[in-house]
Order: sequence, then C-alpha cells, then structure tokens
Amino acid sequence: MRAYVAVTASYWAFMLSDGALRMLVLLHFNGLGFTPIQLAWLFLLYEVAGIVTNLYAGWLAARFGLASTLYAGLTLQILALVVLTQLDPAWGVAASVAFVMAVQGVSGVAKDLSKMSSKSAVKLLAPQGDGTLFRWVALLTGSKNAVKGLGFFLGAALLALAGFEAAIWAMAAILLVILIAVALFLPPGLPAKDKSAKFGAWRSSDPRVNRLSLARMFLFAARDVWFVVGVPIYFQAVLSNGTDEGRRWAFFVIGGFLAAWIILYGFVQAAAPRILKAATLSEAEVARKAVWWAGCLVPIPLVLAASAWLSGEPAPWLTVFLIGGLFAFGYVFAINSAVHSYLILAFGDATRITRDVGFYYMANAAGRLLGTLLSGLSYQAGGLPLCLATAGAMAFLSWLAARRLVNEPPAISPVSLPQ
Repeated sequence: MRAYVAVTASYWAFMLSDGALRMLVLLHFNGLGFTPIQLAWLFLLYEVAGIVTNLYAGWLAARFGLASTLYAGLTLQILALVVLTQLDPAWGVAASVAFVMAVQGVSGVAKDLSKMSSKSAVKLLAPQGDGTLFRWVALLTGSKNAVKGLGFFLGAALLALAGFEAAIWAMAAILLVILIAVALFLPPGLPAKDKSAKFGAWRSSDPRVNRLSLARMFLFAARDVWFVVGVPIYFQAVLSNGTDEGRRWAFFVIGGFLAAWIILYGFVQAAAPRILKAATLSEAEVARKAVWWAGCLVPIPLVLAASAWLSGEPAPWLTVFLIGGLFAFGYVFAINSAVHSYLILAFGDATRITRDVGFYYMANAAGRLLGTLLSGLSYQAGGLPLCLATAGAMAFLSWLAARRLVNEPPAISPVSLPQ
C-alpha cells in the first residue's frame, strides 16, 4: 500500500504540471496569433515522442527497474520546463514552433515514462480478490485525470495572473520538491532490474492485447480531435472581445471548462467499477461491456457536429448545447477508458507486464498524435462541424476494433482473476 500511495502521489504531481503546461502553451501561442494548424504542430512531437517512448519504456523498466523509469520521467519534465523559460518572444514563428515542439517532445517522453511505470506498478502491487485490480487501476487513473483537470485550470490561471515565464518557473520548482520527496520516501516494492530482459519481445503475442491497443488508439483520437485545438479555439473566438481583459476572461473560462471536463472524466473513471458492478463480472463480461460502451460514444460527436453545421455561426444556444454534449461525451469516454485500463492489465502477462503496457500506451500515444494532427487540419478546413464529425469517425473505428475483443481467444494463458 505504501508503494502504491507513493507511485500515485508522484503521478499526480506529474499530471498536474502536464495539464498546466498544455494550457499555457496553447493559450499563450493562440494569443500570439498562431493558426490552428500551427498550434497543432506545437504538440505533434509530444505525441510522436510518446509513441517512441512507449516502444522502449516497457523494456527499460524491465531492464533497469520501475523506480528508475519513474524518477526519469519526473526529472525530464523538470528539465523541459526549465528549457521552455528560454523561449524568446523576438523569435520568428518558425523558430518558436521548432523550439516549443522540441521541448514538448521531451515532455512527451517524460509523461510516458511516468505513466507506464505507474500503471505497471498497479498490476504488481494490487492484492487479488473481489475486483481489486479494477478498483485500484480505476482509482489511479481517475484521480490522475482529476488532478490533470486541475492542472488545466492552474495553467490558464497562472498565464492570466503571473505570465508565461513565471508560471513555468513555479511549476518546475514544485515538481523538483515532489521528485526529492518521492526519491526519499518511496518504499521497496517495485520490481528490481532484470538484466536478461530482451527488447525484441516488445510486441505481445496475445491478440486481445493487440485488438485492445487498436481500439485505444482510435478512442483517444476521437477525444483529441476536438480537445486539443478545435473546441478551445472555438470558445476563445466566442468569448474574447479582442481586448487584453477579454482575452484574460476567455483564458479563465476555457481553462475552467477543460478542467471541469477532465475532473468529471477522472471521477467517472474512478467510479467505473461501481457503475459497472465490476466485482460481479468476469473478464469476458467486462470485454463485452467495452464493446457496448464503445458503441454508445459514436453518436454523441456526430449529433454535435450536425448541430454546429445547422447553426452556421456561433450562437448562445449552440455554446450551451456543445458544453452539455461534450460533458456527455466525457462520461461515456471515461467508462471506455476505465474498462480499457483494466483489460490491459487483465490480459497482460505478469512476467512481461511492462512491455504489454508499453505497447498498449504506444497505441494510446499514436491515437493522440492522430487526433492532434486531425484537430488542426479539420478545424482549419471545415471549422467546428468537421472537427466534431471527424471525432465521430474515430469513435466508430474504436467500436469496430473493440468488437473483436469478445470472441478473440488468448494466445497465452491469461492471468487468473476473481469471478
């Protein structure tokens, strides 16, 4: 339990800074006049780095120990924040984009080292019995997302009140304190180094892991298509009157909305075992739930896209309808995400869990990359309606991939779970 609490606390601290940094970069550069596609480019290397990192992270954790990858993630995030303070406002657009992309790439490596380490630790630390694995992973993931939501609001508030550079230095200092505390107090319990671990075994031989990873990729593409660029920029255009005070007001409202969305998402994730009555479900029944909830997600962004298209231009009724619809999307998305997070640990082989989780989160990062790229492209090409319609298409592809989970047999013996 002490190891679980220590891992969770370090993950919270990291995700608080990650959410704040994303909002700082997005709103700061949108205020400088960057186009939607240029804003999307700022985050592309962050997602590419996630793909590459997850490919290697599972092997690195097996080779050098989970504690090492956890410390490395926190350290790299601090370095990324410190380097970002060197951004010069006098630089041109190309130089600014290239510099921020590089820094975001380091932050992407940091995030996925921390995520893989924390999620893998749950598989190894959770006691067996009465759906405990589902509850522990749902609690870790849900609380992490609630904290990240707070980070979104924190980033917007710091930008409005303290400015870009001061906000970055404050986050770096806080994260350094957390890293020192975790290094001092992390108890034994995480697996030690395994020098015999081979990188060549990074891909799972279990088709269920591969199908789940594909569904995960399209699930997160469906979210990030509207989340990264489209909806924040639409709301800023609606809320800001072009003055400095108007922009600050828009920062608070957008940060508040995204924070509330992520926090709700986190609470629903944490409550997913109770919502689904997971203690009474077998592994196969949870897989069937994954298919059903994936289907429930598809119509929501399509209805929102049709509403935005019919409206033709921003309107108060459309803004209210969008907020309600996106919260509904968040509820269903959270159930999908929680079920996926449980199934990857249930399907994964305990002897190679860091590599199975790493492969799965490589697909997660690929989905975020796809969603980020499509977010800027779709919004610039067709505005909010095309952006939301693209999210619906990604959700449909996630449902198609999840359908195969029900009848897909394991290639290896699954981890035994309580019925």
